[in-house]
Amino acid sequence: MTLFPHSSQAAAGRHGAGLWAVALAFLAVLAFSTVPTPLYAIYQARDGFSTFLITVIFAAYAVGVAGALFFAGHVSDWLGRRRTLVAALLLALVSAAVFLLWDTLPGLLVGRVLSGLAVGVVTATSTAFLVELHLAQRPGTSPKRAQIVATTANLGGLGLGPIVAGVLAETVASPLTVPYAVFAALLVVAVIAVALAPETVTRPQRRPAYRPQRVAVPAAARGSFFSAAAGAFVAFAAFGLFTSLAPSFLAGTLGHTNHALAGVPAVTGFGAAIVAQLAAGAWDVRRLVGTGTAALSAGLALLVTALWASSLALFLTGVVITGVGAGLLFKGGIARVSALAAASPNRAEVLAGFFLAGYLGLSVPVLGLGVASQFMAPKVALLGFAALLLVGGAFAARPRTDRERHGQRTDGPRAFATQNG
Repeated sequence: MTLFPHSSQAAAGRHGAGLWAVALAFLAVLAFSTVPTPLYAIYQARDGFSTFLITVIFAAYAVGVAGALFFAGHVSDWLGRRRTLVAALLLALVSAAVFLLWDTLPGLLVGRVLSGLAVGVVTATSTAFLVELHLAQRPGTSPKRAQIVATTANLGGLGLGPIVAGVLAETVASPLTVPYAVFAALLVVAVIAVALAPETVTRPQRRPAYRPQRVAVPAAARGSFFSAAAGAFVAFAAFGLFTSLAPSFLAGTLGHTNHALAGVPAVTGFGAAIVAQLAAGAWDVRRLVGTGTAALSAGLALLVTALWASSLALFLTGVVITGVGAGLLFKGGIARVSALAAASPNRAEVLAGFFLAGYLGLSVPVLGLGVASQFMAPKVALLGFAALLLVGGAFAARPRTDRERHGQRTDGPRAFATQNG
């Protein structure tokens, strides 16, 4: 595979424009994936969905993401970044059409799986694409700019979708149609922009035999890997709470049924995660994970207390602090696993295991919370959910290498550049 076949100064401008086109696509797909978050209460009121069914619909999305990461997350290495990303954007548009034309439970499940598949491909492809476009535009520089753009597009998109959809749902006559149509239009713009972006991968003359992405971790690094994976599991579980059951808690337990407000937990939680990651700068892994675990613990305690005290202000404060903790914990996990990937001949396979743990965290605990809410008060179920995350956070916070014990950095430009193999 040959990267940057055209590196003239005249092409630098095209690569710079391409970087922002890919960032727009990344943002659009991730934002579209969270559009249903504030709409679940409307579906629930119209069709009588239980809280458990809401979590099943959400879990369908996580299944789609995990499947895409393993079966298609790596194909852009030989098919090309642009071609793969355009295909994923078109898949997201198909998902939008399903939501618009088939708004019963089966349609929601199919739409969420398709949306998850698109997100899985876009996440893997866009992250690599952004780094390559940045390095083509500014050869020899640190990829930190691309890292910031990727993080902002990823978490920013996840937070943008619910707040825009919630405001639209509160103000338009067709709340289950207009939000999807608006983001479908944005996806069309993204398709055109990416189609005009320069390719950064020269396709091999002979395409390699296809195989799904494998998970491989060197035996000597498994302790550090499992700590990083635990951090991803816990962080994604917190993110899953923001985008699945938080609106139900606001409406059912706290009595606030405003659809715009239903999107606030997601946008504030993800926004807090972005700000925390940027503010952490060059913190070492031990500080990232330790501070993240402490903040996550405090935030979860406030969320549980808020449900027992029926306090909206306390609930939203808990969301912010939990978002800070999840953001730092995830960044610490990325630093750990990137260092392992950089030292391993199976870089993509190490990262595949890390993201698998993350998307298991996105679905399994939230699904369990939905089941528990069927048999006990939501505030009791959330207490058990918080306890599970605290145990996982404690495991993630344990230093696993000598470098971590001495507070040395285990991340860096090389580590980040290899995050997608």
